[in-house]
Amino acid sequence: MRTETTAFATADDLLASISPATGGRTINDPATGQPVGNAPEHTLADLEAAISAARAAQRGWDALGHESRSAALNAAADAIEANAEALAVLLSREQGKPLNGPNARFEVGACAAWLRATAGFELDPEILVDDEGGMAEMHYRALGVVGAIGPWNWPMMISVWQLAPALRMGNTVVLKPSEYTPLSVLALAKVINSALPGDVLHVVSGGRDVGEALSSHHGIDKLMFTGSTATGKAIIRSSADTVKRLTLELGGNDAGIVLPDTDVKAMAADLFWGAFINTGQTCAALKRLYVHEDIYEEVCSALLEVAGQMPMGVGLDENNVLGPLQNKAQYDIVASLVDAAVASGARVLTGANPDAKAPGYFYPTTLIADIDNDNPLVAQEQFGPVLPIIKYSTVDEAIAMANGLEVGLGASVWSSDKDAAREVAARIQAGTVWINKHGAVDPRVPFGGAKQSGYGLEFGVAGLKHLGQPQVISY
Repeated sequence: MRTETTAFATADDLLASISPATGGRTINDPATGQPVGNAPEHTLADLEAAISAARAAQRGWDALGHESRSAALNAAADAIEANAEALAVLLSREQGKPLNGPNARFEVGACAAWLRATAGFELDPEILVDDEGGMAEMHYRALGVVGAIGPWNWPMMISVWQLAPALRMGNTVVLKPSEYTPLSVLALAKVINSALPGDVLHVVSGGRDVGEALSSHHGIDKLMFTGSTATGKAIIRSSADTVKRLTLELGGNDAGIVLPDTDVKAMAADLFWGAFINTGQTCAALKRLYVHEDIYEEVCSALLEVAGQMPMGVGLDENNVLGPLQNKAQYDIVASLVDAAVASGARVLTGANPDAKAPGYFYPTTLIADIDNDNPLVAQEQFGPVLPIIKYSTVDEAIAMANGLEVGLGASVWSSDKDAAREVAARIQAGTVWINKHGAVDPRVPFGGAKQSGYGLEFGVAGLKHLGQPQVISY
């Protein structure tokens, strides 16, 4: 086990350690359009080599046992903390999110926290039967090599969500980052690998062909994916011949229901951040808000006031808490949905008028009121700094609208009466329903989707078990 922690003085030093000497693909800053650095363009041959090396290392890694592997995860967390600022600056430049607020520094801190939490989970054999008839125990064994495909919105944090439980269970990992944010994940792996044995964690920075090969490869025993429902369905199909295990965290379009007794002023800031965390680019962000007619205008006014206090701009400016959309494709989706909503007669409270001449993929913070529930801005996941606010008359109507889509990652209920909120929450079809907050994930609390938002669990002991093969020993 490695014991020395490498600390990089700056993001440029860290970037130099992962960039190819020549060639590679240039990654640009979505806030400025300026080059950040060059990412290696790994090939299918590189993927084969990584899987082969990870498989060769897996048995020795598994043999170390839970205690030693947990110690390694804690050492990896130490290494992240020693390089926290360099990692955060690189993340801000590549992904676009600001350093401050629930953004780049927050994400890097979450990586360390998730490693430590995962290292601390107890996973003892479960006694299923213990009587005069015999004994039966449930154990969880390593699967082998876990493949992981990550997204561009939280590239570091979600990579840790995937690799931490996989490594803790004794698996080795081959991770493919998004083509939009490879540098962040390569840098994170560089730091984490300073605390791990060789070949336990590999990152293959390739294109779609690498992801497709990873999902169908006979040498991958389980695949973890966070991304769109459409891509998740493709992974299900391509993985079928190898019958590999899957954990899929797919599209969301989370609903929030504001009950008529809600203390609007007290909850306005939490409502705003539930929707606009990471500039709305979060799978479990609040993306459609249902508000009772009695307090509809009050909620609209309160959100408008909060939105006006949240500066948007280049992430390295310490004053900003909202940033650009990460890529042009996502910018175009957001702009198209908002334009269609405005054309339909929806009321713009703020935003919806981007400066086309400004550098970067900045879309202004946008609140849309008086919009129909079947409008595309409501029915499709916008994944950006836009919130449609829909009026309802009865709670039954709100629940029906919230449950009306084929996705169900998260949802929230807002009320001054928690018992009333719990009753509503129990009727919502989503993997997680928060009360008076939205998107507040915790490494101790299992997280997964309902309906077409995926299957399998992450986080907590339950999530850890999904990275193991259950084995019953009966005697």
